[in-house]
Amino acid sequence: MKAKRWIVREHDAERAASLASVLGVSPILAALLINRGYDDERAARVFLSPTYDQLHEPYDMLGMREAVARLRRAVEDREPILIYGDYDVDGTTGTAVLLRALKLLGAQAGFHIPHRFTEGYGIQQAALEKAVNDGYRLVVSIDCGIRAHEPLYWARDNGLDVIITDHHLPDEKEGAPPAFAVLNPNQAGCEYPDKHLAGVGVAFKLVHALFREYGREAQVPAFMKVVAIGTVADVAKLTGENRTIVSIGLKDLARVANPGLRALIDVAGCGDGKGMTAYDLGFRLGPRINAAGRMDAARAVVELFDTRNFDEARRLANHLDSRNEERKTVQQQIIDLAIAEVKDPEECHVAVIAGEGWHRGVIGIAASKIAERLNRPCVVLSIDGEMAHGSGRSIEAYHLLNGLTTCSDLFEKFGGHSHAAGITIRPERIEEFRRRLNEHAASCLTPDELEPLVKIDLELRPEDVTFSLARELDALEPFGAGNPRPVFMTRNLRRLSEPVVIKDKHLKFRLAGPQNRPLEAVWWNCVETPGQTPDLNGSIELAYTLETSAWNDEYRMQLNVSDLKCRN
Repeated sequence: MKAKRWIVREHDAERAASLASVLGVSPILAALLINRGYDDERAARVFLSPTYDQLHEPYDMLGMREAVARLRRAVEDREPILIYGDYDVDGTTGTAVLLRALKLLGAQAGFHIPHRFTEGYGIQQAALEKAVNDGYRLVVSIDCGIRAHEPLYWARDNGLDVIITDHHLPDEKEGAPPAFAVLNPNQAGCEYPDKHLAGVGVAFKLVHALFREYGREAQVPAFMKVVAIGTVADVAKLTGENRTIVSIGLKDLARVANPGLRALIDVAGCGDGKGMTAYDLGFRLGPRINAAGRMDAARAVVELFDTRNFDEARRLANHLDSRNEERKTVQQQIIDLAIAEVKDPEECHVAVIAGEGWHRGVIGIAASKIAERLNRPCVVLSIDGEMAHGSGRSIEAYHLLNGLTTCSDLFEKFGGHSHAAGITIRPERIEEFRRRLNEHAASCLTPDELEPLVKIDLELRPEDVTFSLARELDALEPFGAGNPRPVFMTRNLRRLSEPVVIKDKHLKFRLAGPQNRPLEAVWWNCVETPGQTPDLNGSIELAYTLETSAWNDEYRMQLNVSDLKCRN
């Protein structure tokens, strides 16, 4: 296991004590708030207590008035509306939210989720042609369309109005899509205050504005359960408006009435929905939703949330669960094959890995796992005949979309975010793509940025590590991108028990400081070679997160190890 560099954030103890006194919290929690930018009473209270009135005005989003007016006309004229959603968790949850909203308003609404393998990403002209033949004159996209200009020109020329709702970065050279209206906080000229909404979040703002027009804003919070799932699973930053959406959505999960969501919570093993966290959304519900589009047809997700029949909901939830199990098996196979292709990760700045016939539905997850393991940006490509489809994930220090843009002449198409993107490329161009992307990354990344890091929020004394502190940290939930669980460091610990290997890859052991108070710790995925465990002898410096868990109504504290160092 490669040694990691620890960076401990500095903090002002005097400021932390002052804020703690005002808020009535511990100096430790106050120090964490200050380091995250919530350094005065008002900002801290807003962060600690998200409320519905913290949501931004939906009409601050460019294009919202035009979009709402067009949808109202369609609703009142009984004009059928087609929702065109992306096949990932962001698109399917957004489609489900808008479909339910339109039906509640009495609209005639249908939906189309493209098949990942037969249709591909984004708005396709063939699907728009079918929509026209089926009698649609209005289409609303979810989580796609900001770069799909050619199909939109066809739509405009053939009397089909298209409202784009998306959050992906637009192509600055092409300008705004030729659509009836465009909702995207990241489009040029949009002054919407929060640029980090997920695609489902943009769809939600449309629902927010629409329901206000009909005097039904009181129903808007009910949609936030599904919006929260899509937001967390899309790894959107859990700050600002996203934090508010997810916080409210999580609290409401204990009152689930939707048969599909109830069934999904059941098959994911989340009990009655009480006490669920962002972890449950991101690692239990989200993967099951995402698996539909990765392994099969994603329309099953929308059908799950749309059905009012409990038996049908259970059948669809079980279907998603089985697809997820299949996804995990295939994903691990590809990760193992891809890692084997990387001969010397120290010699590259970006890992560009290609394989024949790799399952395209899981290459994005594989890229994410490999990037995390190698601490390098990674693009994984599946070669299928005359074309290769790739998915890339990046590290914090590298803007992947900028790098891909420098290679744009090599692609059939590409797009995405700063840290996640997709490409289509001819196999004979892969080697040139690898060379040029590595050249760009080499010009941007320093050796330190390629070194694995542990960012530590605060150093604690052994006596500070208490169950009450672990429970107090719950005030910072929901944790996720942009608001990670705080990492602490503690010195002068020693091992109390022989470590126990769990499932051949995890390590469980007990520690204590000078006061001999035992602490339970788990080091996940630290056993890389069977039979070879890390050295835990001597004085231990531990980097870790603090969590509490309940078993048979008994709460326990656990230290989840990020890294450790032994001093003999």
